[in-house]
Amino acid sequence: MSQPAATVARVDRVQRQSIIVGVIGLALCAIGGFFNPAQFFRSYLVAFLFWSGLPLGCLAVLMLHHLVGGGWGFLIRRLLEAATRTMPIVAILFVPILLGVPHLYIWAHPEAVAADPLLQHKRVYLNVPSFVARAVAYFVIWIAITHFLNRWSAEADDTGAASFTRRLYALSGPGLVVYALTMSFASLDWVMSIEPDWFSTIYSALFMVGQVLSALAFATAMLMFIAFAEPLSEIVSPRYLNDLGNMLLTFVILWAYMAFSQFLIIWSGNLTDEIGWYLHRVRGGWQWVAAGVLAFHFALPFLLLLSREIKRNLRSLSLLAAALLFMRLIDMVWNVDPAFDAARFRLHWMDWMASLGVGGIWTAAFLSQLKRRPLLPLHDPELPEILARAAEGAT
Repeated sequence: MSQPAATVARVDRVQRQSIIVGVIGLALCAIGGFFNPAQFFRSYLVAFLFWSGLPLGCLAVLMLHHLVGGGWGFLIRRLLEAATRTMPIVAILFVPILLGVPHLYIWAHPEAVAADPLLQHKRVYLNVPSFVARAVAYFVIWIAITHFLNRWSAEADDTGAASFTRRLYALSGPGLVVYALTMSFASLDWVMSIEPDWFSTIYSALFMVGQVLSALAFATAMLMFIAFAEPLSEIVSPRYLNDLGNMLLTFVILWAYMAFSQFLIIWSGNLTDEIGWYLHRVRGGWQWVAAGVLAFHFALPFLLLLSREIKRNLRSLSLLAAALLFMRLIDMVWNVDPAFDAARFRLHWMDWMASLGVGGIWTAAFLSQLKRRPLLPLHDPELPEILARAAEGAT
């Protein structure tokens, strides 16, 4: 069963607009990069980390849904699958990062390594060939997992065979472990190594929780765009919206707990090798960004998501999720930009253009994938029960 014509037309319109925004944004960044390549690569890194976090987080949430089930997952399953199928585009979008390694990472400069004993100790791992090889391995693994999850999901939808559902369950457990391992190394390579003298044992886990939170916020915000299309509208009930809101609340709390734990341990230890990371981010105006993240990434969403009325209303929940997604971008800026310019807070115009450019291209690819399949897995054996519960929850 194909999607309703009205839904396809709306998706087509937004897709065209996304392509235009993406092309213009990246074109302007390319012009800016010609005059200031260092700033271009810094801005592009933030944009890439944020937008790549959406399909990667969606991959983790999708596997979690296959393991535990639940009506909340049926609400956003096709959104999650469409996002994961953009992984080849994300791999292509990573190419500028490879070209910009000398502008982004101090360990890519032999003279800097020669002058720093710690970098000499880490050069077996932190070197350009190894960096490239690991990145290729990450994307090969992520694309392979994505391929089988989507292939078996499509075959289950075509045939109704329970064997494909069992395959999805069997793959998702090990797949989550592989995701955790690869993202641990990827976050170290792409973000932590910007400041190679600093380390945190919790940072990779915090990075992954942030990706999952971004994915949930993105999928929830997108629901308002497609929720009234048949047959998805049959299960968009207050009951499942409430469950989705509780998922958001859980990961907001988990992110805040891990972020505060990292801060408390490092700040109380006051060690020279560790405290500098936070000092760069609480001075020169960056402290106000940190306060904004604390207020609007945790405190306000936490309070609002305690409200049952907000969680059971599609419009209010989607708007809250969209605001939370924007704060995820601000948090990424706060994590990355002070490593290059801690003396003062500033946002270069390429910061915004890179985010719009990469986001436009990725969104267009996502919408292209979203159109290809029905908005519900129509032959899933759990679907009748999900529909029955949705009808009960709507009364």
